[in-house]
Amino acid sequence: MESKLNLNEELVKKSREAAKHIAEDMQRFIDQNTTVTVERTVCRLLGIDGVDEEGVPLPNIIVDNLKRGNGLSMGAALFIGNAVLNTGLMPQEIAVKVSNGELDLMKLPMKDSFEIKLCINKIAESTVKIIKKNMEKRDNYLKQFGDKEGPYLYVIVATGNIYEDITQAVAAAKQGADVIAVIRTTGQSLLDYVPYGATTEGFGGTYATQENFRLMREALDKVGEELHRYIRLCNYCSGLCMPEIAAMGALERLDVMLNDALYGILFRDINMKRTMIDQFFSRVINGFAGVIINTGEDNYLTTADAIEEAHTVLASQFINEQFALLAGLPEEQMGLGHAFEMNPEVKDAFLLELSQAQMAREIFPKAPLKYMPPTKFMTGNIFRGHVQDALFNMVTILTHQKIHLLGMLTEAIHTPFMSDRALSIENARYIFNTMEHLGDEITFKKGGIIERRADEVLNKASDLLEQIEKIGLFSTIEKGIFAGVKRPLDGGKGLEGVVEKHKEYFNPFIGLMLKKQKGDLELN
Repeated sequence: MESKLNLNEELVKKSREAAKHIAEDMQRFIDQNTTVTVERTVCRLLGIDGVDEEGVPLPNIIVDNLKRGNGLSMGAALFIGNAVLNTGLMPQEIAVKVSNGELDLMKLPMKDSFEIKLCINKIAESTVKIIKKNMEKRDNYLKQFGDKEGPYLYVIVATGNIYEDITQAVAAAKQGADVIAVIRTTGQSLLDYVPYGATTEGFGGTYATQENFRLMREALDKVGEELHRYIRLCNYCSGLCMPEIAAMGALERLDVMLNDALYGILFRDINMKRTMIDQFFSRVINGFAGVIINTGEDNYLTTADAIEEAHTVLASQFINEQFALLAGLPEEQMGLGHAFEMNPEVKDAFLLELSQAQMAREIFPKAPLKYMPPTKFMTGNIFRGHVQDALFNMVTILTHQKIHLLGMLTEAIHTPFMSDRALSIENARYIFNTMEHLGDEITFKKGGIIERRADEVLNKASDLLEQIEKIGLFSTIEKGIFAGVKRPLDGGKGLEGVVEKHKEYFNPFIGLMLKKQKGDLELN
């Protein structure tokens, strides 16, 4: 992409190299450790699902059994495979017996390691085939209906009741929405288990469960067939169950997942060691399943000033890009985040916003960037709010953003009504239509405000990445450099779920899924 901003390409390259070193340094830590969530995810991918009579998920029961017996460091797959060879049962049947107290995985005689891995790999490959078929179904829909060239119109539903969510999602799709995001119920990111079944009692959102995913996917496919458009489904792959939700999404054909390396640490006080390990496996799964991830840099600007701290957004985008690449997730699935969050009272704020968005587009040309609407400075004045959203829509179309989360004129008042969404969709479609090629027609003044702003942000981001490279990402977070939020290395929620890997550790899915990304895997 030809730069309209005359960006210093050497500085971009230097920043990317620094981010690569930061991510590789962290990856060495990640590769040495696992977590209870990673192992529960392995259980789910091996076919274990459901809850006991008290509502405890069977994957949690299996992992608790292994943790009590000090076996988790070798990986759940090894002990499940051993149980299959010992009993002749499948993983789901084994989980039920463990739940009933009829079986202890740690007390079974260990079979030959090679035989165990051969056994588990066959089961793992069957799951991989299911996910691959989901991808083929998505591809077939897109071939049949075509895909949208311009920005995807992304709206949220958040009633707490999956059936009411479906009603609202179908209405939004008929009004023109391209992506439906089902907001999670308040606090689910802090649950160290995944709720089960269809739910109707969420607060501020709806529980992320596999059955809820299935129900919404089914409804969106049905309305999509009526409209001859593929409607993408989004949910939240973050918090203490990050990779588990990624697995559920892959099994139910979600298309987009909120999946950031730092969000849970900064904004939910989840332990940084736990989050770093979990984000890797979640991104391996999302990369394999063809899911676009949305990173959370926009959240920095809700706690820090968007003008002063813009460089931290760019630095985090560089880092998220490198973490994603290490997990086999291609650039075309990296919905790196940013936001239209500058104070509208600031003179020339629109120019600064335009500069930031254009810079992101030029530095990450293949990424389906996710652009977030104004929220911090929305006042409840719906008329002014609609104008702020219109300016946000203009920046999107001028700079070729891809995933456009629609602003709501009632932001700061209430959760959107269907009528609010209809007005927001109408606003965006009007601007996108009348300005479709305006970005291709304009250039920016050499040495002007827009160009100088981009240069300033890039230089600060490069300096910050150089600093992070020297002290490491953990120390950077401890110092509160991102979003002005400090977190201690051994503080936060979930640290007790981190386990150092044994030399015999085994997880079949990382190898299988990364091979697929490289094109080495043949699954018929």
